[in-house]
Amino acid sequence: MGKGVTWNERTGSLSDSQLEMLTGGGLSNRFSRLPLWISHPSNIGAFYGLLVSLALILPYRMTEEFWFPLWILHASLLICATAFLGLISRIFNALTKRMPLAVNRKLLYPMPFLGFTLFTLIHTDLLVSNAYTQYLSWGLLMVPGPMYIHLSWAPRWRLLCMIEDGLSPFGNEQLEEKDYEQLRSEEISEVAGDDSELIEVVESFEEE
Repeated sequence: MGKGVTWNERTGSLSDSQLEMLTGGGLSNRFSRLPLWISHPSNIGAFYGLLVSLALILPYRMTEEFWFPLWILHASLLICATAFLGLISRIFNALTKRMPLAVNRKLLYPMPFLGFTLFTLIHTDLLVSNAYTQYLSWGLLMVPGPMYIHLSWAPRWRLLCMIEDGLSPFGNEQLEEKDYEQLRSEEISEVAGDDSELIEVVESFEEE
């Protein structure tokens, strides 16, 4: 197998159910399209922390006198914390070899919005600010991303790395690499049939 072959070029021998486990649902499917070095669980965790931090700009801007240095500090801590949790999930999954689990979207997805609402109410003095409400608001903001990474993405990322290395996590020793030249020729033949002139025209367009 040649160098630079990505994981999706080694899935010719996988079933539809195995491919579905690799790519997952909407969010995991988007992450799986990225290069594996970008979609590392630690990077995805940091990205989640960045999104939460950006959402907190308005409450800080409206309620704090020297809001920017405070926001930078809290955003940095949040991004570092979520990145670290993503790395821990990666290490934990490398040791346990656990397969990806589906997350409860109805429970997980509303949590950041609830945390943001609670955080805003606290900073606008519409809700009592104490240790419990502060921990609850930050917990609701932070937990969903690392939980998704731990349950779903870190195990899936490990499987994608194995696929890209030519190994199968589903029992086969090696995976079949897709022959894209052959697939393209078969697609052209299906469309053009035995019309040699049409086949030549299609091939010339592809070369251009």
